[in-house]
Amino acid sequence: MDIYELNTVSVCIRVIFSMVCGGLIGVERSRKSRPAGFRTYMLVCLSSSLIMMTSQYIYITFDASDPARLGAQVISGIGFLGAGTIIVTSRSQVKGLTSAAGLWAAACLGLAIGIGFYYGAIVVSIAVFLIITFFKKLDVIIASSNKIINIYVSFTNIECFDKFILHCHQLNFRINDMEISRDSSMKELTVIAFLSLESKNRFSHVDFIKGLSDFEGLIHIEEI
Repeated sequence: MDIYELNTVSVCIRVIFSMVCGGLIGVERSRKSRPAGFRTYMLVCLSSSLIMMTSQYIYITFDASDPARLGAQVISGIGFLGAGTIIVTSRSQVKGLTSAAGLWAAACLGLAIGIGFYYGAIVVSIAVFLIITFFKKLDVIIASSNKIINIYVSFTNIECFDKFILHCHQLNFRINDMEISRDSSMKELTVIAFLSLESKNRFSHVDFIKGLSDFEGLIHIEEI
């Protein structure tokens, strides 16, 4: 019995395999308490696999001319689910991009498994798992020492914020972008700002934040 043909054995293999591959990616997301987790990834991969098996069934049974048409709709249609995992926080942080990309990858894996492209799905599922787990450390290392840093700061008053801006210029930082607002809910009128600072050379973001933590009038500072 050929597992590459559409039969009871191959259908069972593809269903189980898609659940394993989707779940493998979803486990890492669940550990980080992301909106799309273990079950979501598993369902996306499994459903995509079913779509491709359905396409193959239609092609075999009704002699349809385009068995890839349904799969193409999955690739474009999965965007709505991925977009639901992307959020912009109150501090202008964009989160959920990795989850959205992972969902798209899970859908593509499901399509490959559903059509019987097993060895391709195995290699890619391992690669995706490595990217979202071990490669994250490399991403942090690269991002924590580049020339640009985006920070969220809050000050007790506008005078202290002005001194902070002057201090950044003295450290040879160029301000690429600045957004200022005020929080009147506190006892004192607090100044809140989002800054994008650029240096001529690479620097340690951690040391930069620590060096400014005791600045006059500074209430809070963090990298975003």
